Formats: sequence, structure tokens, C-alpha cells
Amino acid sequence: MKATNLLRRAGVLLGTLALAFTGLSAAPAAAAELERVTDFGSNPGALTMYRYVPDDLPAGAPVVLVLHGCTQDAPGFTATYGWRTYADARGFALVAAQQETANNSSRCFNWFQAGDTSRDRGEMLSLRQMVAHTVSAVGADPSRVYVAGFSGGGAMAASALAAYPDVFAGGAVLAGIPHGCATSMVQAFGCMNPGATKTAAQWGDLVRAQNPGYGGPWPSVAVWHGTADTTVVPANADELVKQWTNAHGTDATADGTASLPGGVTRRDYGSSAGTAVRDYRVSGMGHAVPVRPSEGCGTAGAYTADLMCSTAYITADWGLGGTGPGDPGDPGEPGDPQAPACFTASNYTHVQQGRATVRYGYAYAVGSGDALGLWNVYTATSLTETEPGWYERTASCG
Repeated sequence: MKATNLLRRAGVLLGTLALAFTGLSAAPAAAAELERVTDFGSNPGALTMYRYVPDDLPAGAPVVLVLHGCTQDAPGFTATYGWRTYADARGFALVAAQQETANNSSRCFNWFQAGDTSRDRGEMLSLRQMVAHTVSAVGADPSRVYVAGFSGGGAMAASALAAYPDVFAGGAVLAGIPHGCATSMVQAFGCMNPGATKTAAQWGDLVRAQNPGYGGPWPSVAVWHGTADTTVVPANADELVKQWTNAHGTDATADGTASLPGGVTRRDYGSSAGTAVRDYRVSGMGHAVPVRPSEGCGTAGAYTADLMCSTAYITADWGLGGTGPGDPGDPGEPGDPQAPACFTASNYTHVQQGRATVRYGYAYAVGSGDALGLWNVYTATSLTETEPGWYERTASCG
């Protein structure tokens, strides 16, 4: 039992907040499909650990930690959003953490309590122990550990990236909140709606304060948010972009824009090491996660949106697979054609991200060879990926 249990019992009062935060009903449990692990460490956060290891997973495989939203459970979360399917398809060990009602009456991770969001403390240390135990148990690659979470779990994922940038190589924050936005229940309501506004440096300082003197590398961050989310307003996505571009030492001006299936717009923000932050905005979507059940990606239900497979894109961003045909749930699956991806960026960015090549100071589209003009940061063009690895110049995206 936690030493701070009496303080944490204040989380019982968060029941109203939990329902406002997600309104989620627990997804059908699938505990038989997961292994419950009880000996993963001292577990100061009193969390429950589930793990799924695909058959014949080779040594050196990645590890993905997933964090559910309020009122959800870990087994249901992995099924609802297709995480177990993608662990099989793309070869990674899956760790699913579960909050318990003894800590929070509505199973919200306590993303608004510093004692649970700081390095080596409370729930955050429990999450770190789950990952460390799995890396050791399955012989995974400690340099390829990732985290993704939705809603309250998304807020917790942002804090995990801040607390352990030396552990997580990348993360995805779905309908979440910047790290450090709230340190109390009262502040938590305000962060959710109307949201908190800070300068990029102020947000970045909250990340850096977790590890004074840490010089990087910082994890890549994907931000996913519906433009019609009234529970956790889209302003939180704007602030997350500010926070993590600042942590990476780059600005919050997008280097490239792509139009994706399902009304999704993706903006990329680069650093000297490559793409640092990706901002996925889902047009017209409320407080939900994009899935695609018809393509084997997740299940239909509350707080899902049948638009596209976010899990495919999230894992592809981590280098665990592509987003073309061939894996369950990927866009372009036969029988359900999707609009090709379109990218608008400078010719310099197109080259940096592999969509174009350079010859004698001029850029040319990969595949089609279409001339794009001067290779520099001032000449912007649009490219459509008509098939994997084949780009054609188009007048504009959208």
C-alpha cells in the first residue's frame, strides 16, 4: 500500500472529473488474452500490469506501453484500439498498465498529481518498472521502448516522456494534455476545458525540470486530437506541440503538411535529428481514437471513430511498420481504397524525409521523377504518394 494513500484517496473525489474527462464505459475485458504480471518491482503506484508477448517474438524486439483512459481497463483497451493485433503483426511486446479504484475511483491515472507524474515516484515509477521487467524478461531492445495513451492515459503518456526521456524513444498522446499542466484536481478541470496557455519555453521548462542537466536525445512525440473534442479541447494539442518542439530545440512552425485518409491532417516539426513532433488533427472527431474495424484495426464502440487506423500510423512513426497494404488495419487494404497521402513542404524537407532527391541543386520527386524546382527551404511544393514509395507532383493538397 502506498505511504501517501490517504492523500491519494482524494482521488475518490475525481469520479465526477473522470466521467467528464472521458465518459467512457469499460470496454469488454479480454484478460485471458493477456498475462498478468505481479512481480515486476516494488510498484509504489499500486498499478496492475498486463503483458502480451507474441509467439516466437525474437530477441531485440521493441516494447510498447499503453495507458487506458478513465473508467477503462487494460485488457479492454488493447482490444478496442487494436494494440494486440499490431503486436502480432509488427513484432513487439505489449505492456498494458491498469489503474485501480483503490487509487482513483474511476480508474484515472493520476496525471494531475506531482507525486505520480515525477521521475522515480508513485505511478510513474511503477510504469518504469513494468517496462524494465519486460525488457529483461523477453530480451527486448531497451533503445526501442515506446508509450501511447488516450485521454487521462494520454496525459500520463506525456508525463512518462518527460520523466523518462532516457527510457522512451517515442510516444503518442491521444486526446491528452501537456505534462505539468495541472498539479491539483481544480487545475485539471481547467486544463481539460478551456485549456491552459503557456509560452513554448514555459512548457519546455516543465519537461526539463524532470531531469535537470539532461541533454538529450528527446523522444519523438505524436499528438492526436479531434477538432470537435469538447472534453479535452484541441487547444491542448496546440500546447503539446509547443511543449515538445521546445524540448527538442526547434520552433513550432510546421516543416511539412500531409492530408491523410479519414479527414486527418498531419503536420511535421523537424529537428536536427529528424522529425521531432507530428501533429495529427482529425476533422470533426470528438473525444475518441480513430480505428478501422473493417480492416482489422480495433473495434467499434464508445470513444472510437471509424475513420482510419491510428495504431498503424503510430507504430509506423516508431519504425515498427509501414502504412501501406500488407498489415492488418493499414490504409489501402484491398477492398476499401483510401485517398492517397498528400504532402506539402519545402523541397528541402521533401528531400530530408525521403520524398525527393537532389541533382545539381534541383529537387525531383522519388518514383515519378517530377521536377520540383530549386532544392531549398523557400520553394514549397505538394507531392502525392500514389503508391508506396512513388510520389507525383500535384497542384496542392486538399
